[in-house]
Amino acid sequence: MNISTVPAAQGADAVEEALQGASDAVRHALAVTRRGCEELLPVADWVRKLRRSEATGQPLRIKLGLDPTAPDIHLGHTVVLNKLRQLQDLGHTVIFLIGDFTSLIGDPSGRNSTRPPLTPEQIQANAQTYYRQASLVLDPQRTEIRYNSEWSDALGARGMIQLAAKYTVARMLERDDFTKRFQSHTPISVHEFLYPLMQGYDSVALKSDLELGGTDQKFNLLMGRHLQQEYGQEPQCILTMPLLEGLDGVEKMSKSKGNYIGITEDPNTMFAKVLSISDELMWRWYTLLSFRSEAEIAALQREVAEGRNPKDVKVLLAKEITARFHGAAAAEAAEQDFMLRARGGVPAQIPAVTLSGAPMGIGALLKAAGLAPSTSEANRLIDGGGVRVEGNVVHDKGLKLAAGTYVVQVGKRKFARVTLA
Repeated sequence: MNISTVPAAQGADAVEEALQGASDAVRHALAVTRRGCEELLPVADWVRKLRRSEATGQPLRIKLGLDPTAPDIHLGHTVVLNKLRQLQDLGHTVIFLIGDFTSLIGDPSGRNSTRPPLTPEQIQANAQTYYRQASLVLDPQRTEIRYNSEWSDALGARGMIQLAAKYTVARMLERDDFTKRFQSHTPISVHEFLYPLMQGYDSVALKSDLELGGTDQKFNLLMGRHLQQEYGQEPQCILTMPLLEGLDGVEKMSKSKGNYIGITEDPNTMFAKVLSISDELMWRWYTLLSFRSEAEIAALQREVAEGRNPKDVKVLLAKEITARFHGAAAAEAAEQDFMLRARGGVPAQIPAVTLSGAPMGIGALLKAAGLAPSTSEANRLIDGGGVRVEGNVVHDKGLKLAAGTYVVQVGKRKFARVTLA
């Protein structure tokens, strides 16, 4: 079977047939599942699973696997975590799967070269951080945590050969990234073929009803369906979520591109970064990141269309996201801090720095206080009018400050109370 296609009927008629006589609760659960998603496959199968769950009182098993390839999670990662939480709130069993075994292989999805594998020590450290941060979105009391080394290590060489026999090289090479690498004569290591097989086998081991992932994971998710059928199980449905655009509104959110918001960033920075996004991007972030209902979001869109300032609505989003990771009080304080800065005021809490060497040139002071990476960059900031001392814009790069305490500001967000001796 070619896993690039889903054999179950996908037409609107099949979905309507599955929904005939369905309760409002099932229809609501379907709407929650589909909100903001890229694809739900097969929809009719998912409806049947929901109806069976309602009839039997048995929650469905919903799986999300993450390889702990980096220690920190940003808002882009939370798109799929948010969906997992919504399904968790419907009463289903959420399985947060940490790919400690698959991380040893390295996910080739979207790669044009072999991904360097991590060491077991790196994987363990990252896994601990991953779950701690993911728990800021999920309900830890209702989350089943698993590691795929539990069953993958136990397979052994014989089991691995038997698993590999359930898929062909020809079908594997139909995968887009493998095809491109093969055609361009870019090396593909044999162990990379094992990755989608091992991720698919996770679904067999966990008997999952639904697996979530980003759009770049579709091949791997469909492999789970294929292998479950090979092992005589009911195949899972798959739900792919779009990749979130970062602060620039163009590239997907990524630490390497610098357009991200880390979920452990301080509340003031998080709040200010959300407010920096464009008005157009704001609505996509509402759909993918907010827990407000679709009706509430539609009402906000109407208000903006009728003349409400989009910034007011963006503040609501910034407060919601900041409160999720830092609490309501911190979100309120972050809003007050932002408004104070916008009026040219000084935040209540700013870093205190003590330096010696008075009198000191302003460029050297900015560097020593950590407000500029170098003296040359400090001079560039001064030329641009981005430096203030005690509220006054500094125009003279030759300014020397005598002993004393000064509030120094660089740009809109960097402050320090510098005591110079």
